[in-house]
Amino acid sequence: MKKKLRFALSFLAAPAAALLCFRFKGLAPAKWYPVAVSGGMFFLFAGSFLRPPVIIFRFALRMDRTIRGSGREKPVERYCRKVTLLWCAFFLVNGGIAAATVFQSNGAWLLYNGCISYILMGILFLGEFMVRQTVDKNLRRENGPPGVPGELPISRFTPASRPADAILCYDGAYADGKYQTWRDFLRDTALLRAAIAPSPQTRWILYADDYWHFLTAFVALLQCRKQPLLPPSTAAALIAGIAGEGGAAALSDQDIPGAVSIPQTLAASGEAPSAEHIPINPVESVFMIYTSGSTGKPKGIPHRLVEFEVDIGFPPEWVAAWRARKNAVTVNQHHIYGLVFSIILPFTLGVPFRRKRLERPEELPALADTPYMIFTSPAFLKRAVESGLDAKLRDPWIVASGGFLPQEIAEKTSRVLGAWPIDIYGSTEGSGIAWRQSKDGPQWRPFSSIKVSTNEAGCLVIHLPFPNVPPIPTGDLAEVLSDGRFILKGRADSIVKIEEKRVSLTEVEARIMESGLAQDAAVIPLEDRRQYLAAAIVLSSEGKERFAGKEKHEINQFWTGYLQGYFEGAVTPKKWRYVERLPEDAQGKKQRAEIEALFAPGALDDAPGAGGGGV
Repeated sequence: MKKKLRFALSFLAAPAAALLCFRFKGLAPAKWYPVAVSGGMFFLFAGSFLRPPVIIFRFALRMDRTIRGSGREKPVERYCRKVTLLWCAFFLVNGGIAAATVFQSNGAWLLYNGCISYILMGILFLGEFMVRQTVDKNLRRENGPPGVPGELPISRFTPASRPADAILCYDGAYADGKYQTWRDFLRDTALLRAAIAPSPQTRWILYADDYWHFLTAFVALLQCRKQPLLPPSTAAALIAGIAGEGGAAALSDQDIPGAVSIPQTLAASGEAPSAEHIPINPVESVFMIYTSGSTGKPKGIPHRLVEFEVDIGFPPEWVAAWRARKNAVTVNQHHIYGLVFSIILPFTLGVPFRRKRLERPEELPALADTPYMIFTSPAFLKRAVESGLDAKLRDPWIVASGGFLPQEIAEKTSRVLGAWPIDIYGSTEGSGIAWRQSKDGPQWRPFSSIKVSTNEAGCLVIHLPFPNVPPIPTGDLAEVLSDGRFILKGRADSIVKIEEKRVSLTEVEARIMESGLAQDAAVIPLEDRRQYLAAAIVLSSEGKERFAGKEKHEINQFWTGYLQGYFEGAVTPKKWRYVERLPEDAQGKKQRAEIEALFAPGALDDAPGAGGGGV
């Protein structure tokens, strides 16, 4: 309201001066108008020192939402205070000279207030703009480019961006000395470009277990203006389904039929192709991350590189801690959490990353040579603390995402590994959204440039700092608190996390039905020592005929093998029940509690032999 009032008064000032001139039959009242404007601006700018932040820093935050929470925030605020003070001095001096001209001739008054004053204002504005560019350049070097939490985003690198022997990647432990350098990066991306560029195919499936292979292939595809398609696994049916959406070539270090082999390409003998730099347009560079959707089939979610190169507001101490450590991960880089924290941000920050992911907790003790930043999942941490491992690391930072991390596991992690893990809440559509440490309570704190709300269904809605990206609704029920933090209250859809992998229960059920051997199916998550899926199936007549006389373990093996054509083994059901019908209520809705009871200890577990069998 106060802002609107000030705007209205400034808008009415000139007409008021004109009315005074008419009333007093002269220009004397109007001559005081420039003095009043300079005085008003002086008090507006100077007054902001009494109620910080100063007004120019407020303008800066509105123009660039990525400043808040980034490493540049404090330096930018200090600079804006100096600029605000400079403008206060200008308005004070300008108002004094304008007041002096009131008592001079009309020509002198007009010359200064209608010409010289504006020239001086323009010189000051232009000079400050030029100084700002220099300050901004220095902040980019020290704290990363505007909007980027680091030093060198993928879209801005050139061959000269880093020394040739700068270490990007290491194998084993960092002290083992098995490194990949900037020189290797330029050579390997050039080799892969030479293999990719001649192909007319614009869509390329990319799957590489080796993080170095992934980075160089990902960059080479973007340089060749190809679209990377990132599947969650190499299951044959999944790869075929993605390729069938419009045709796609493949680039991999795995055994995918017809794929260009990354290891063979990088092992090519002879003279390496030219490392001539090919710029990457971050706005036009679009890649797809495939995930399980609530519709029952995997879906590709498009992302622009430019949106991964905007600082979402990491706390400054995170960036400082990261730069002081080496990067190691236990998660797959083919989904958004792994991609961001194992590839994109380590490259941007210049933090060496581990070439292979940690697959077993027993590998952790080997990382005792230097401090590490470890990005992992709740499932991995649970296995680590339950394994009896005693591997207190050297001043680690541990970050977990990909599922719910119980506070009990977090507390045990702090005792076993030496750090209380930081939880990150994110989504495939919106990347990192919020964080917390459960020892401080259940509330999630959005990264500083992220805003959240809830929709009419009570589900969390994410507001990203990108002008062309609409709010993103999630399937998570939530309560948003008055201070902007929020509490999650469970899923509103059928998507669950099993061993850090996101899977749609609807999709698993749909795949079972597609076999033609099931009349109905229900898939639910269960948990004892670990979370897993369980499936209850009503066989169709074809299914009963197919499995007549078979032992139950043979039938289970069939379904496991069948579903592994679409999903990774970790997310295929581990328990099976075969029933004549699924429990339903009067409206025909499946009853979750009664389905769970089918898997309770002591429940019958007969195979559907010739007589149909059941539970």
